[in-house]
Formats: sequence, structure tokens, C-alpha cells
Amino acid sequence: MPHRRSIVVFACLVLLSAVVLTVHKIGKERPKLIEKLMPSRPSNNRLDDQEGKETPGQPCAKDIGWLAEFDIQYPFKYAEREIVVRPVAGLERKSVTKIDETLFSQAKDVIANRESHLELRDCKPALILDVPVFPTTPVNASKMVFGMATTLERLEDSQPHIARWLAHTRAELYVVVLNPEKGEASSDEQVAVRQGALRDQGMAVTLVRPLSKDELYTESYFSLVKVMYTHRTETSSWFVLMDDDTFFPSMQSLLAMLDKYDPTQQYWVGAVSEMWWSVARYGMMAFGGAGIFLSRALAAVLDEEYETCTTEMHPAAGGDERVMRCIYGHTETKLTNEPALHQMDIFGDLSGVYESGRLPLSLHHWKGGDYPVNLMSLVSDVCGDCFLQRWQFGKDTILSNGYSIAQYPEGEYANGLDFRKAEETWDSHTVEESVNPGTWHSMSPSRPRLELDKQKIQHRLLESAVVDGGVRQTYIHRGKEEKDAATVLVLYWKKEDHARENTNTTAP
Repeated sequence: MPHRRSIVVFACLVLLSAVVLTVHKIGKERPKLIEKLMPSRPSNNRLDDQEGKETPGQPCAKDIGWLAEFDIQYPFKYAEREIVVRPVAGLERKSVTKIDETLFSQAKDVIANRESHLELRDCKPALILDVPVFPTTPVNASKMVFGMATTLERLEDSQPHIARWLAHTRAELYVVVLNPEKGEASSDEQVAVRQGALRDQGMAVTLVRPLSKDELYTESYFSLVKVMYTHRTETSSWFVLMDDDTFFPSMQSLLAMLDKYDPTQQYWVGAVSEMWWSVARYGMMAFGGAGIFLSRALAAVLDEEYETCTTEMHPAAGGDERVMRCIYGHTETKLTNEPALHQMDIFGDLSGVYESGRLPLSLHHWKGGDYPVNLMSLVSDVCGDCFLQRWQFGKDTILSNGYSIAQYPEGEYANGLDFRKAEETWDSHTVEESVNPGTWHSMSPSRPRLELDKQKIQHRLLESAVVDGGVRQTYIHRGKEEKDAATVLVLYWKKEDHARENTNTTAP
């Protein structure tokens, strides 16, 4: 009996020693285990990668009452993150910048349709993103004169979008006011009211009547050359013909593009259509929706030859075609093609363009689809030329700033994609006997379209607004089926200095 008791005591001592050694070993290995699970801290000094560290979040309350105005079916999932922008001198915009940490914590279920406050268990701290240094005041674009021909109704519809790029830049805009196809002509009083409304927003806009009473749109478009040149000033160096649905995301970048050319020489700067069939039909022509830029020297020649070109013009020629015919018929000037100017003659889903990471100098046809470019580009007020800039978070999320947040369910699959190549989401239009399948000349390099909701889950921009000195972006994925719950992802963008002053602006 005493012998058996000694054996039991010995066994207990051995077991206790094993437990102590195991706890000691776990204590030593635990930091290494955490290090494997947590990526390294961001360096924020590399131009292409910002290596991130998953920082644990804290419980917080969020106000989502503003979502009530949108048609979002309950229940839905909700997540948000604050982003602090840090301008860095010498930094260049990259096609895509990789961040190791995830963008959002796990989404919260929102069930009651009267739920205006959320208690989130894991609110990530603000994420710092480096961007190139950008001007904090409007640029001086007084050397540019813009011109368009449109109706008062269409001009009023375009006013918020024009104000985004024209206001307070000292550039001038002349609008030839056309009569509507149906209804009465606009009165002088209506014209004066609209001109006043535009000028009240800080835009140097002058509305004029057509040069000829029975002038067609195509004739009025070509007459913009004479209208703009007649009203030139000593600083006027570039004369820009455009449509009422042309949008310039960055006046700073537009001026930088023009700085490459000498306005005292004859320059015709623009872009051909993205679709090869249009180029095959019209030739090397600057398409008007992308913007047609005439140097002062070339505009002087067209003004001098205006009457001759008008007389010689084919009656069926479009406005931009008339400019081309006059230039080719009376000068030796050839088109200088700037691919970042976009006619946007592409049909179908334009996600591949907006998610390509390429900064456009102009966009067109935003009225023909769900592309509210004035709201999409609002984030530029906080981060400069970051509009449509891309960041990859973790292994499965790509932010195309102002357009979408795309998630790739297969995780590592995102790392296997060549994001230098634009996704071919648009409809293809081939030209018979041409080796160009449709967009090689404009959108290459490109890659095949992905299957939505399987290979790629896309959250499109729902709204954007100025909030507490920053910009709020709301992205939504409504699900493939009506029964599927929507996911709402919200980003609050702030400038670094303003973020320090308002550390709790997203809390109720």
C-alpha cells in the first residue's frame, strides 16, 4: 500500500512538471505566433507598397441615420473606416499601391429600419494613406478659354458638374445657347438668369446667341472657334471646344498636359475615340466629347479661314468633324493624340475604364449612364489627384477611389491578376479585316472580363458628400438576388491636419 502511494505521488510530480514546461514554452512562442498572424507596420515611405499591420479596433458608436434617404432594403451589412490623407513631396501616383492590412473590420448587421445608431465592437483606427502633394487652392487657368453649344435646360443639368472643375480657376467659358428641339426659344431674361447663377458659383461664364439665326448644332459647334477667339485676352493661349457632358477631373493635370506644348505654334491636341470602328470611319480626328484643344496660333488660322471653311463644309459633317476638315484643308497641322482625354464611346459596363487606375484628363457621356462624376471626384478636394487611384488592401480588396470597392472571394486570386491591365468589361465592336479587336489603341494592355459576384464582388459608389471638413463616400453591393442582403461600406476621408482637430467626427 505505501509502495502504491509513492508511485501515485511520483506520477503527479511528473505530470505537474510537464504542465509547467508546456506553459513556459507557450509563453516563449506566443510573440512569434502573433508576429506570424500580424503583418508588419506600414513604412509609408515606399512609392508602390505600404506594408501594414493589423491594429486591433475598439468598440464605438456610429450614426447611420443619413442612410435613410437611400433605397436600401433591410437587413443589410455595414462597415466603415476613416482615412487620413498625408501629402508627401516627391511621391508619384502608382497604378496600384499595396497595403497589407484589411480595409474594414467585420461588417455589422443592420436589422431594424429605424436603427440610426450602431454599436460596433471592432472599430479600426484611422488609416493613413500617403498621396502626392497637391494644390490647396484653385489653380490659375486663365490661359484657357472653353466653349460649348447647348440648350439652357441641358446647361442647368450640367451646372454642378461644370462647377467642379471650372469654379474659381479664372478660366473662361462661352456657351452658345441653342433653341430646344421642342417648345419655345429661351428668352433673354432666362438666359440672363442662368448666366447669373453660373457666375454666382465663381465661374466666368458668358452666354451668347448663335451667330446665325437658323444655325444648326453642328454649325454652332464649329462657330465656337470664332466666338472664343473673338473674346480672347492677352493671356488666352488655348481654346477648348467641348460638349455639355464633358468633365475634366483635374484642372491641375490638364494644365500640366498643355505645358508640354508651345501655344505660339500650331497645335491641335485631342484624342481619337476609344473604339476602333469610330477611328476607322472618321480618321485621325480629335473627338469633341474628349475636348479639342487649339493653340492660339492654330485658332488664329481657323478664325481667318472661318467663312471659307463654313462655305466648303459638307452639310452632314458633325461639329468636331468640321474642325478636322478645316484644319486638314487649310493647315499642315496634324492631330496630337493625348490618350488620357476620353471620348468614352465605349458601350456597356465602363467599370474597366474607371477601375484601371489611370488618371483621366477628361471624361464624356456621363449623362448616359450611372456615372455621377461630380460626386465621384469629390474626394479630390481632400487628396488631390487621387480620383480613381487604386489601393489593394490585404489579398482580396481593391479600392478604385470614387468608383468602387471590389473584393475577390478567392483571396489569393487578386494577387494573381495583372492590375496594369484594364478589365475588358465593355462591349466589343470589331472592324472587319482589322487586326485591332476594338480597343487595342486606347485601352491596352487589358485582360478578360471577370464574372461578377463569383470572381469579383463590386461595391459601387452610392453617394459622396462633404462632412465635417472631409468627404464621406458610400459604396454598396446590393446582391445578385433580391433576397440577398446588401453590403454598405463607408469611407471618411480627411486631411491630416483636419483629422487632428476632429478626432471623433464620425461618432454621434
